[in-house]
Amino acid sequence: PQDSEKAKTFVHAFLKRSMPKMKDEAIQDMLTRKAVVLEHYHKKQTKQKRKKTKGFTAKQRRELRLFEIEPEQQRYAIFLPLHELWKQYIRDLCHGLKPDTQPHLIQGKLLKADLHGAIVTVTKSKCPSYVGITGIILQEFKHIFKIITKEDKLKVVPKLNNVFSLELDGFVSYIYGSKFLLRASERSAKKFKLKGTIDL
Repeated sequence: PQDSEKAKTFVHAFLKRSMPKMKDEAIQDMLTRKAVVLEHYHKKQTKQKRKKTKGFTAKQRRELRLFEIEPEQQRYAIFLPLHELWKQYIRDLCHGLKPDTQPHLIQGKLLKADLHGAIVTVTKSKCPSYVGITGIILQEFKHIFKIITKEDKLKVVPKLNNVFSLELDGFVSYIYGSKFLLRASERSAKKFKLKGTIDL
């Protein structure tokens, strides 16, 4: 009995502290009904908006000349190590280019592969002056390849109306530029139809 009295006193004091605006009669009424609802207000937490880092616009990139290769760096020998890295990358991607490997499997992987560092040759073109250009791909854009030749000349070759060939470990693959009008990042997610085509 003594403990129950202490409990009542404690509860009454607790309710008095928790709800100071309430009268004693109201508190007593709540106790007799043996149902106590304590009000608790959650503080609304304001979510901090994450600021997205804005990159350069296309105009700013052109003004800063971010993608331009300096004339003194336009030398074929500088980029030969890049070509060696690309060859190793393709070998790893295709699990080794063996003679018994099915060509369409390698072709499918090459279509989605990164071509920076590959040696390509323009084999067919609607513009005869492009035919025979051979070099290492330094940059790939949506509509063009930038190729450095053995003569240390930087050539800008459009993909449209051109057929390119690349050779690695005896495997020759042909790229129809007209079907290849994509950025390198977009190409990796695209599904290509491995069907022959007769147009450039």
